[in-house]
Amino acid sequence: MKKLFAILAVMGVLSFGTTLTAMAQDESAAPATEQVAAADNSAAVVAEEGGLHKELKTKFIEGDAGFMSLPAIALVLGLAFCIERIIYLSLAEVNAKKLMGKVEAALEKGDVEGAKTICRNTRGPVASICYQGLMRIDEGLDVVERSVVSYGGVQAGYLEKGCSWITLFIAMAPSLGFIGTVVGMVMAFDKIQQAGDISPTVVAGGMKVALITTIFGLIVALVLQVFYNYILSKIEAITSQMEDSSITLLDIIMKYNLKYKK
Repeated sequence: MKKLFAILAVMGVLSFGTTLTAMAQDESAAPATEQVAAADNSAAVVAEEGGLHKELKTKFIEGDAGFMSLPAIALVLGLAFCIERIIYLSLAEVNAKKLMGKVEAALEKGDVEGAKTICRNTRGPVASICYQGLMRIDEGLDVVERSVVSYGGVQAGYLEKGCSWITLFIAMAPSLGFIGTVVGMVMAFDKIQQAGDISPTVVAGGMKVALITTIFGLIVALVLQVFYNYILSKIEAITSQMEDSSITLLDIIMKYNLKYKK
């Protein structure tokens, strides 16, 4: 799973870096006046053709590639962590009721090793917790309960691994956008000072950079927040399965002790 995350992150960063380089070259190739005219023309073409990719590229260049790249990198890295967590949690989900039914059927026959094999051959934290409990079935119910609770905490930590990075990028994206906003405002006031005029034409460029970078940073945060909430919902569902299965396992082991250890 770590290799998968690394591949996704590297591919995302490399592809973004290639696109960013091309955009920066396009931006530096023409003077500022030609850029404005080209942006207006390309916007008209986009409106006619309906090309979302071209429109995003145009807005990215208009917002200054240097400042827009910061929230874009946060988006790429945040999505890489989100995809890794979603894949991990999807693989961790199992049919807990079906698993516990198989374990109960095996213990009713007195086949402890068979129950262990069932848990060992099933992926996910629910099966791992049950296996840890069955490993100590001969040491008493209290020992089994402590083992299940302790190992459940370990598995919960695995489920939440990497989520702190997602929250970091959610918090950073608007701040990175605001950096472009502040710089854009400074650029606008510099132009006012140089021109000695407060006409809209003078300040339009700086204000546009400020607004575009702010909007992009907020969009990045919103996108990552949606993925993060989805991940939290999956973690809560799996944690609930773990708790229910732990209680069911203790009941099954109690019945086993009453039947075979009188």
